[in-house]
Formats: sequence, C-alpha cells, structure tokens
Amino acid sequence: MTEAFTQSTFSQQPARPQLPTMPTGWPIASYESYEQAQRAVDHLVGADFPVTDVTIVGVQPMLVERIAGRMSLGKLLSSAAMSGAVFGLFLGLVLSMLNPGAGLLPIGLGLIAGIVFNLLFGALGYAANRNKRGFVSQSQLVAQRYDVLSQPRNAERGRELLADLAARSAFTH
Repeated sequence: MTEAFTQSTFSQQPARPQLPTMPTGWPIASYESYEQAQRAVDHLVGADFPVTDVTIVGVQPMLVERIAGRMSLGKLLSSAAMSGAVFGLFLGLVLSMLNPGAGLLPIGLGLIAGIVFNLLFGALGYAANRNKRGFVSQSQLVAQRYDVLSQPRNAERGRELLADLAARSAFTH
C-alpha cells in the first residue's frame, strides 16, 4: 500500500472530471469484494470523513461470462414473442391515442405485428448464429481487488478509521 495513484502535476484537473482519467490519491485500504469496499466507504461517511476525497478502484479487472443455459429455438422464439408483444402493445396504444375513433383495432394490430416481426427476426438471427453460439450467458465486469483511495490531506485519518473498522469486524466475527 505504499504506491500512490497520481496524475501529472503539470496540469490541474477539475474536482469531477468529465472524461475518463486515472484516479488520484493514496490507498487507505484494500478489499476482496466491491461490497466490502462499499461498507468501508459507508463507515467513512458515518465518521464524517470527507468522502468526496474518496475513490474506489477495481484493480486487475476481468470480464466474467456466466453461462445461464443452453440456447434453443423454443426459448429464443418465446422470448422474441414476449418482447414483440410488449413493443407491439405499446405501439398500438400510442396509435389508438392518436386516433381515438379507431377503437381497439390499432392495439390488436400493433400486438400482432410486434409478435410476428420479432418472431421472424429472432428466427433469422438464430439460423444465422446457430453454429457459433449454443448458449445464453450474462457478462459481468469484476476486479480481483478493490482499493479505497483518499486524497493525501486525509489519507492518514482514513487509514485509522478503516483499521478501526477492520479490528471491530474481526472482533465480532
């Protein structure tokens, strides 16, 4: 924890940069999970620490893809029909508001058109990618470690507060 994350001292950065920039500050604690890092910052908030000086940095990020199941034509078509029905219903409701005298016809047509077009495009997409990907998954960006940084003017106090939190947590477990 002796390394500091710093930027060049030749340019002054605004307090909240709008473009992606490297984090600044000194590491005051490291955690294995984002939840633990959040808990640490919550502890700092409760101790009236100037948390606008604090940054949580995920170190060594990884993209984790968790496989949810096998992709089948039936699953794809049922999902496509549901999303098509929702979109078609929305479109039909908008059209019926624009033409109040039409009754329920725009709603029914929108619902049917949404289902049919989504089923068609879903089936075409499945046929085009059938041999490339036979599963459904969810991607998540995680880090191997989460460092809590503080600006140097408050780093020592932050370390003391988080060391106290760690000692109390170890004592209660």
